[in-house]
Amino acid sequence: MTAELVRGQNHPLSQVRLVIRISAGAPVLAGATLGDEKGTVHGPEWVAHPGATTLPGVEVPRRAAAGHRLTVDLGAVPEAVHRVAVFLALPTGAGSPARFGAVAAPHATVEGLDGTELACYTLTGLDSETAVLALELYRRQGAWKVRAVGQGYAAGLTALLADQGLREAADVAAAAHGAVAPEEAAHGLSHSLQAPASAPSAHEASARTPKDTSTAPPHDTSASAAHVTPAPGPYDTAAPEARDAAAAGTPGPTPSFARQQQEPASPYDARSPYDPQASGASPPDPVVRVDYTHPGRSPHGTPPPAAPADDDRPAQPVAGDAVGWSMEERLYNQVWGMFEDLARTTAAYRSAVDFADSRLEKELDQALTDPRGRLGTAGDAAREVAHARRTQLVDQARAVLDRDLAQLTAESEVVEPALPPAYARWDNPVWHGYRVPAEPPMALRLGDLHLPESVPLRIPLLVRLPLERGLWLDSGLAEASGGLPDSAELRYLAMEAGAALAARLLAVHPAGDFAVQIIDPAGTGVAAFAPLTRTGVLAAPPATGAAGATETLERLTRRVDLVQMAVRGGAPESLPADVDTARQLLIVNDFPHGFDDRAVTRLRYLADEGPDVGVHLLLVADREDAAAYGPLLDPLWRSLTRLTPVPDDHFADPWVGHAWTYEPSLVPAGSQVVHQVLTEVARALTKRG
Repeated sequence: MTAELVRGQNHPLSQVRLVIRISAGAPVLAGATLGDEKGTVHGPEWVAHPGATTLPGVEVPRRAAAGHRLTVDLGAVPEAVHRVAVFLALPTGAGSPARFGAVAAPHATVEGLDGTELACYTLTGLDSETAVLALELYRRQGAWKVRAVGQGYAAGLTALLADQGLREAADVAAAAHGAVAPEEAAHGLSHSLQAPASAPSAHEASARTPKDTSTAPPHDTSASAAHVTPAPGPYDTAAPEARDAAAAGTPGPTPSFARQQQEPASPYDARSPYDPQASGASPPDPVVRVDYTHPGRSPHGTPPPAAPADDDRPAQPVAGDAVGWSMEERLYNQVWGMFEDLARTTAAYRSAVDFADSRLEKELDQALTDPRGRLGTAGDAAREVAHARRTQLVDQARAVLDRDLAQLTAESEVVEPALPPAYARWDNPVWHGYRVPAEPPMALRLGDLHLPESVPLRIPLLVRLPLERGLWLDSGLAEASGGLPDSAELRYLAMEAGAALAARLLAVHPAGDFAVQIIDPAGTGVAAFAPLTRTGVLAAPPATGAAGATETLERLTRRVDLVQMAVRGGAPESLPADVDTARQLLIVNDFPHGFDDRAVTRLRYLADEGPDVGVHLLLVADREDAAAYGPLLDPLWRSLTRLTPVPDDHFADPWVGHAWTYEPSLVPAGSQVVHQVLTEVARALTKRG
């Protein structure tokens, strides 16, 4: 999974041997510093730069270039080192840019040695700075994480190093710049990073792709959304020959029963954005990345029964036909494989249609430029032939798409009934036999995704547990017209969706392992939250009024602080008896109603620090209601995964950037399934005491 970070955001690292790739709009020099627990750099021997490229566990390039490759082995850094900071600086030679604001924003990608992209960050917002602290790898509670820093320094590398406590900052900065030859600074020659023989990676390509600054990165409308270019493959649309082949019937997705002979595919990015500039239009809402962790479908699934030799019908799909140690994991990976297949076969179809349209336009232009075709019937005949050829190409591509959709639909019809409660829709019969689980699930269903070409086929939107990001149910769509509910109904639907999500989280965790608390300052969610309050599954009654909101936030902030201190001290069992160690979901309704500045600060703290120690946020809010806070709340919105109570196309896949329509997972009208499930949860909580 690739996490696309925004400034200040962190992400855990699953590997300690890393490659950090830098791409910039002009030649830059790259280096790294080693810091202690406070981030202090104790001497020149703790700085890797072009004049001293190697430190224990760290190696940086010797030259200035627009592309760099740094290697880091966190297992080899000294015990005293708790932070590894990666910095960039503009060369001081003639011909170099005077500031970062004059060139394209640098982009940093953290990869494992196997090429798996773990995290990335685009350093937007730079202006007069000539040096910038890009990323920080830091040790926390025995595990390593990466943080997007993006701190720039107009005074250059000297100021950057001095800010980290290095007394010899000026000397080290001079040595770093002095190691870069003037001609290298001007032309970006780099012998430390050889040009790859293959196509550039997805994020290297994205750094050269125009970005739409009118839309948001994940979960926000205030920053630019990077476009991800998938690596070349059977659906690559770069060459006309490929588009022609697709139009002539290039095979679409391989069904699960045929994937038995294939190696698992590696995802390029688990939170890839949609670039609206590709179509010349800007979507009204922020682009959200689907938070999957996909090991890929593998040849380890159970193969279906072999068909007779004289039977040319396709083999029937099988639920759980993917890699995994358990049926739950195999179903999770199978759903991801279906998601990828639908994205790619739709890309092939759209590419074929685009090629057919461009070919038609070219042939019509040729007919018009030929003087012999302007008069008489020759021109009409040429146009008819061109239109007929276009229709034939589109029909062939549609036939392939329909075949693939039929295969995926058949697979979905087998997979959906087999899904466990955490993955299942509320109308799935699995809920009628619900029992409180003994173990938490690996993922949770947030809703469904579909494309315009495949409206009947829904792909479950699954996110891994525990939640790494909070959730935001947007109760105020910008375009609430054309048949959409009015503002009051949207708010109520958002509260209902929030209650359904909370009920699902309670139901899929063991009794006592997960708790839900509600802040409802104005009491507008009484009806929507009734299933939670009537069954007695809440940790406490919903907090109302400003005083109730303040008291709940104080209690949860204290819990976060105490758990962090206990874990850092290596004594998690020493927590006070009044601290609930269960994971907590805080639902905040009608934000920011009832919140003062101090309460808003505490809420931001919980959103940033809470997930690491088991406190998660579910915000039910209209962003326009918080407009008075201005940019103060931008980090909060960016840190949350945006969901909507009605269908909305703000999600995108990580391969080709389709705009997928999201639909929330709601309880069927008149159904008592949630009440029955929560009653069972309450009974288990009572037995547990």
